[in-house]
Amino acid sequence: MIELILADRCTDCGACVQVCPTNVLDRAQSGPPLLARVEDCQTCFMCELYCRADAIYVAPDCDRRVAITADEAVASGRLGQYRKHSGWDEWAGQFPNEQWLMETVFRRAGEAARAAETDDKRTA
Repeated sequence: MIELILADRCTDCGACVQVCPTNVLDRAQSGPPLLARVEDCQTCFMCELYCRADAIYVAPDCDRRVAITADEAVASGRLGQYRKHSGWDEWAGQFPNEQWLMETVFRRAGEAARAAETDDKRTA
């Protein structure tokens, strides 16, 4: 789930707002976009992929918020890691772009969610 946009890194390009499939972000009058509807985040990492400034921290937990400060996000070394390992932009020659593999990840996540729903109905 998207957790932070680091103001000191953000270039206000708006790419993250444009690519978010669930409209989580709103443009601000000035400064970085606003995390307006975090509960709608699908943890698809599209905002992180398109952020050339590596200003966005998306936690891999898609079910709940993860408390993290900007300093902790920077220290984690995860800012821009997904973009790098996906072979985007300046990383194109060093890492293969394997975005097509995400279809399998999303399918497995959907199957796990359906199985959990079925289990919940059985125990209710």
